[in-house]
Amino acid sequence: MAATLFDKLWRLHEVADFDGKEKLVHIDRVFLHERTGSIALRGLEQAGRAPRSPERAFCSMDHIVDTRPGRSDETLVPHGREFIEATRQSARSAGITLFDVNDPRQGIVHVVAAELGIVLPGMSVVCPDSHTCTLGALGALAWGIGSTEAEHALATNTLRVRRPRSMRVLFRGEPAAAVTAKDMILHLIARFGSRAGRGHAVEFAGPAIDALTMDQRFTICNMAVEMGAFTGLIAPDERTIAYVAGRQYAPAGELAEMALAHWRQLHGDEGAAFDRQLTVDSEEIAPMVTWGVNPEQAVAIDGEVPAPESFRDSQRSRAARDALAYMGLAAGEAMRSIRVDAAFIGSCTNNRLDDLRAAARHLRGKTVAPWVRALCVPGSTAIKRAAEAEGLDEIFREAGFEWREAGCSLCFHAGGESFGGQRVISSTNRNFRGRQGPGARTHLGSPLTVAASACRGYLSAAAPVQ
Repeated sequence: MAATLFDKLWRLHEVADFDGKEKLVHIDRVFLHERTGSIALRGLEQAGRAPRSPERAFCSMDHIVDTRPGRSDETLVPHGREFIEATRQSARSAGITLFDVNDPRQGIVHVVAAELGIVLPGMSVVCPDSHTCTLGALGALAWGIGSTEAEHALATNTLRVRRPRSMRVLFRGEPAAAVTAKDMILHLIARFGSRAGRGHAVEFAGPAIDALTMDQRFTICNMAVEMGAFTGLIAPDERTIAYVAGRQYAPAGELAEMALAHWRQLHGDEGAAFDRQLTVDSEEIAPMVTWGVNPEQAVAIDGEVPAPESFRDSQRSRAARDALAYMGLAAGEAMRSIRVDAAFIGSCTNNRLDDLRAAARHLRGKTVAPWVRALCVPGSTAIKRAAEAEGLDEIFREAGFEWREAGCSLCFHAGGESFGGQRVISSTNRNFRGRQGPGARTHLGSPLTVAASACRGYLSAAAPVQ
């Protein structure tokens, strides 16, 4: 039978069928970070167990590390140093690879897993972090789990999983030049809702997806979980293969030839059936920004804050009313009239080199509004070094941005810093209440939108500068 990409990946990894619904799935890679991974490692220690395949497990310090220049083990998080030291000790005892605080390979787990070639097309990978689906952009089966599941995966190389249904999201046509991958995924979630992908493995396809760089594809798959999906996937193509080639953990020599032959088979067959399909006309997508407290509550930046009664569904209408009360907004307000206090470029969604280049092109020769605090936090130390080699750090600094070390930082108030009580334009993936600090009001947008808004001091879009 014709198979989807998800079908093929699942068949490669299914070990046993328990009851027709739950399966035992082989796990190729386990990634951890110091905030939740340390719990899994400690659980193994206390049970007297060890990782079955320590060479397939990796850990990076990313969530609670200090991203201010000159950092050490000290953090702004209460007891943060203890978390870091405990993770370091447990990782070394377990014999897994650790990317420590000042390791040149350090960075956000979903970023370094790709840029080091640890996760490759066709693999299965889990991490106790909901945005593990980012790695589906490589054609990998990647999903977030809990710390207890991480402990089980480490000990057995398997997990018991309920097989999700399949969905294809087809982006037809080509988006306008000013539209970014972040705008594409926000448009999708705003149109179909934050539960549209619930219980599904979502394959993104179509000419607009094919045209994206790998950095942009990571953005799309990163936010699959924001539409409720089990994971997001993009079939590997020659762009994927070129991205993977030569990376530290990628196969070489004869193994590389075998891998290439395998990767080129990782695509959906013609006529393969999906349980559900959504279609988006890419020409209809505009630069997007959120107005509420989840990614579904978004509109085109040239639009207005919607009226709660404009939603036919009573639950969405009530949610809109509550969101506007928290965000301090009124129906009918022009999005471009909303003043911001802070701007943040970072997170596993939008802090790769493509993102930093796009923002820097806009920032060149401009300055941040006097009342705006602006930060840029690269996704990995390698990205930071590459950006500095191109002089991007100087552009950010001259414009008035703080240039930071790699990490999660102010994506979710985990690094001990806070945008509490402020209105923020952010390139992150979530705008939940208090996500960036107590009382913080977060608007999501692309790095280009963040850069433009920081300079004007109000929510703004910008055409990409060539």
